[in-house]
Order: sequence, then structure tokens, then C-alpha cells
Amino acid sequence: MFTGDSGLTRGLVTLPCTIHATRATFIPAPGDEVSVTPAWKGKARRAAELAVRAVTPPGAEPAGGHLDLTGDVPLCRGFGSSTSDVLAAIWAVKDAFVSPLPPQEVARIAVRAETASDSLMFEESTVLFAQREGRVIEDFGYRMPALRILGFGSRPEGGGRGVDTLAFSPARYGQDEIDLFTRLQSMLREAIQMKDVALLGSVATASTEINQRHLPIPELDRIRDIARTTGAVGIQAAHSGDIAGLLFDRDDPEVEARTDTAQDLLQELGIHEQWNYTTGD
Repeated sequence: MFTGDSGLTRGLVTLPCTIHATRATFIPAPGDEVSVTPAWKGKARRAAELAVRAVTPPGAEPAGGHLDLTGDVPLCRGFGSSTSDVLAAIWAVKDAFVSPLPPQEVARIAVRAETASDSLMFEESTVLFAQREGRVIEDFGYRMPALRILGFGSRPEGGGRGVDTLAFSPARYGQDEIDLFTRLQSMLREAIQMKDVALLGSVATASTEINQRHLPIPELDRIRDIARTTGAVGIQAAHSGDIAGLLFDRDDPEVEARTDTAQDLLQELGIHEQWNYTTGD
């Protein structure tokens, strides 16, 4: 929660992840109907409808078409599955009509289509994003410094069922937490501009600690111990999902050994669902 000119607004920073993807194609057709395969992807269909309207010149004949989606992004986990579908749909329409759509317009369409969106449409820099308003609170000017991420399902007893983002009541933050978010925004600005991986990890850990009071991660104390033992720079958590991750400095010469040890220690803790990747790959 952040304080701006118009008062308090919710915001997030998206951690890039390339191990899952959504692919979309859009075939324009006469008329104003948009269909989608699979048929249950209603948010993506709505996004395609809104994108078609955005790229159709004033006075032109109504346009529709068919959207086809494929992908492997897990649902309700904090991977941004809805945004992946919605963004792929919007970009497919943009490509089909060979029409420019700036990221700010894509963001507005995404939020209209899915109520709350991640900031994946801003590819060239890291942004603090008002996920329910579709606007940038702050553009930090650079991409996030490269990290090695050891991600994991933080609630193994839940069997990976995840959290329904829109059904999950947004956290009600106290003034102390809001003040801390303001300080973390400043720290994150410095971390990204200075490419300070350790400071970035500290921001992520502090955010995770705040989240612990609202959507707690089981065994967080022991996960902290694993982070300290293995030299992780921080811990990140999805604030409306059940995934988390240990953050490591990608350029640390011992990063492979550190992540291998962390994998083993998480296994001993009963956390077997894990994934390992580097941001920027």
C-alpha cells in the first residue's frame, strides 16, 4: 500500500519468471464477436474484445475474430496465470492488426479484463504497479538485476491448490506497515538503479515479513534459517498465492553449490515442489 497524490493505492512489483509461458494467436473475422479456445478463458476473451476496440480506427467496420490460447502457467499459485493469458491475448490482437499499443494502454486493458493485473507488459524496466488501477506508481528506470531463484510451493500440505486471487480479501495494512512500504519503495529504487542484489533481497524479505501477517508461509522461521545457511540474499513471496522463493546472487561463483544445498534443505523440510531459474534468461 503506497501513498500518492490521490491517496492510498495498492501496488506490487512483479518478479520475472520465464519457466512457464502462454502463447496466443488471433485470427480476425468480420462482425464484432470474439471467441476463444479453450472456451473457459473468459478473461482472455474479454481482453481480446477490448484490444480489438482499441486498435480499430474510428468509423471502421466492427471487427471480431477467434483467439486460441495454449500454455503451461499454473493456476492460482502466484505465477500470474491470468495476466499471462490476458497479455498474450492483447499482444496477439495487436500483432494481427499490425497496430501499436503502448504498455500503458495494454495495462489499462488488462485491468479492465481481469480486475487485477501483474506488470508483465512493462518489459524494459521494473515498475511499481497499481495492479487494480492499471497504472504505474513509479518506473524505476532499469530492469531488475539478475537473480538466481530457487522457487518452491510454500504450503506443501495444500497440494498446490493455490489461492483464488480475486476471492482472496486484500490485506488490510496498518499505518506502520504502510510507512514501511514507503521505505521499501525507496530502498528498491536504490537497489535497481545501483544493481545491488543484496539490497533487493532485503526489500523482498521485508515484504515477505509483512505478508506473513496476512497470508502466512508455514515454517518461515526454518526457511529463514535455510536462507542464512546457504547465503541467499533474500526471500520472496506471492502476496496472493502459495509460492515463494529464495533469492541468490546470480554472479556469485558459489551460486550453484548454494542452490543445491538449499534444494536439499527444503526437501528435508518436506518441500519437494521446487523450480530453479535465473531472471533475464
